[in-house]
Amino acid sequence: MEQPPIRILLADDHMLVRAGLARVIGGRADMEVVGEAENGEEALFLCQKHRPDIVLMDVRMEGMGGIGATEAIRRFHPKTKVVGLSTFHDQRTVSDMVAAGASGFLSKIVSAEELVSAILRVHAGEVVLTEVAPAPSETRPDPGRSKPAIELGEQQRTTLALLTKGYTNPEIARYLGVSVPTARYHVSALLAKLEVSNRAEAAALAVRERLVSADDF
Repeated sequence: MEQPPIRILLADDHMLVRAGLARVIGGRADMEVVGEAENGEEALFLCQKHRPDIVLMDVRMEGMGGIGATEAIRRFHPKTKVVGLSTFHDQRTVSDMVAAGASGFLSKIVSAEELVSAILRVHAGEVVLTEVAPAPSETRPDPGRSKPAIELGEQQRTTLALLTKGYTNPEIARYLGVSVPTARYHVSALLAKLEVSNRAEAAALAVRERLVSADDF
């Protein structure tokens, strides 16, 4: 049975950005743009009107920004998922959006293929996060900075890194060379150790506390 197209709402205060996103999505039979918003308030209103599956949400807009709009949408329309889009992808911005309830975060410079892939993966239940850039205050090492209080073993760091990148349990299993039930156990144990209830919270914590790095892959 053919699945209905993924219903997508675009929220960005730049018309050209919305036009570019609409052009990518409009060329696919499995996706459709159901509305366009210029700010967070309008995005919330259009969510009530159109009930989209996914909102592509600019983080910084006039009035209600993307973080506040994401919190409101997730509260009043929990079936709608949000993917943050921004030219700013430092750790704080990414973690704030994920903490607000976003299921994904992408830099606006992603390719059309990466955008489509992220939409499909988020719609399937994954968490998809862009590579995190260092914040301006973090461009130079701080020898006095204390290490995170959470101590993770090598396999736990790798599992968290994969989880943060949006890997599913079967994908984690293949990467680690273990069975899917074992991978599921590792993920559950990791969530318990981090004292979080789901993958999105774990990803937000990993980004905020810098628990993982590219070396963990």
